[in-house]
Amino acid sequence: MTQILVPARDPEDWKQFLAHPDKQWKKGYSARSLAYCWHEADGIPKEVMEVLLQVPALNSLKFIFIIPEHKVPIPGGGAASQNDIWVLGETDNGLISITVEGKVSEPFGPTVGKWFSNPSPGKEKRLKFLCEELGLPFPVPDHIRYQLLHRTVSAIIEARRLRTDKAAMIVHSFSPSNEWFENYQAFVELFGLSSNIDEAVSTGLPSRMKLHIAWVHGGEKYLDK
Repeated sequence: MTQILVPARDPEDWKQFLAHPDKQWKKGYSARSLAYCWHEADGIPKEVMEVLLQVPALNSLKFIFIIPEHKVPIPGGGAASQNDIWVLGETDNGLISITVEGKVSEPFGPTVGKWFSNPSPGKEKRLKFLCEELGLPFPVPDHIRYQLLHRTVSAIIEARRLRTDKAAMIVHSFSPSNEWFENYQAFVELFGLSSNIDEAVSTGLPSRMKLHIAWVHGGEKYLDK
């Protein structure tokens, strides 16, 4: 696959980039709901922007471009982290890298305890890297969802590549009951923070990068698209 980006004409153009299109592109699933929501907004959806603007440093946020299913390689081998959406944004104080994880009722994948059982050298290298980037002790508790670690670090990796000190990871959930929010809360608590739905929280990292994290409740009308 080349690195030449072709603008999407409609939400259906997003389907081709999925890892498993036949399984993932269905009504009521996060991939389709996310695509229809973001494409209709032609940028960052209002509910996401409103949460990000809670952070004073982001009050001038604008997007430059948005890439669906953006892959970010992570040390340790194995598959790259395939982010549902990656946003390159800008503020009056410079660029920001934003990764977005769409959710409806799909879980965040395996826990660290399950993913890291009988670890290979590659998995150990990868988990150590993720922990170092996030300023967390190695290993993190078993109940933490591995996907939240590498999605967040994806934003950090891309921020560093762009020579900026601002990164964000957003969970954009279309679940009426905000299913799996407790997994997100457990992740946020690793940084000594508490969280609510539609609330952005921020922390400083050892690299002096500023990390912003949020769970945003999306419009449930997109479940029927």
